[in-house]
Amino acid sequence: MAQKVVVIFSGGMDSFTVLHKAHQQGLEIYALSFDYGQRHSKELICAARVCEELGVSHKVVDIRAINSLVGGSSLTSDIDVAEGHYAAENMKNTVVPNRNMILLSLAVGYAVSLNACRVYYGAHSGDHNIYPDCRPEFVERMNDVCAIANYEPVEIVSPYLHESKIEILADGLAMGLDYGKTWTCYNGREKACGKCGACNERLEAFAANGVVDPLVYE
Repeated sequence: MAQKVVVIFSGGMDSFTVLHKAHQQGLEIYALSFDYGQRHSKELICAARVCEELGVSHKVVDIRAINSLVGGSSLTSDIDVAEGHYAAENMKNTVVPNRNMILLSLAVGYAVSLNACRVYYGAHSGDHNIYPDCRPEFVERMNDVCAIANYEPVEIVSPYLHESKIEILADGLAMGLDYGKTWTCYNGREKACGKCGACNERLEAFAANGVVDPLVYE
């Protein structure tokens, strides 16, 4: 019998690759997406389509109420999304306070209810300087807590924790994945803007791999 796992699946490139990595390993996947009021909610539509194609169980959980507590991010508040390179000072306004701890806590609770042994999420090395809850030490401490927070220990798995988006894309391309099925842009418009930090990092990853991004840009 395949092992049950929960995959936090935003619909973006990183979690898309993680989801397929788990799928190719023959795991019984329960994908979990979160609506936290992100302006780029188009990623949730992408996530639903991918899970339907794979025949994977998928839940979208509405946690928009947390914005009454944790504001100040351009992803959820009426603040302009910074344009330019994915640099620390430029992208700090995209940090949603404590987001990954909140999402991981909910995912672990879901895993325990399913008798699943692991929760996968797509933190990577490119996020370390900007997002404190993507750093290796955060994942390590969360693992320590999740080993004792319930009667059943749950492991947090971040397959690309020490790899860049360039390396993640290379792995996904080697798996034959179609990244036209993902969404990265932080602006919630019809086409990707090509100017925000997320778009810049994505485009750099495709350029470094010598491949054209299948998404349409403004």
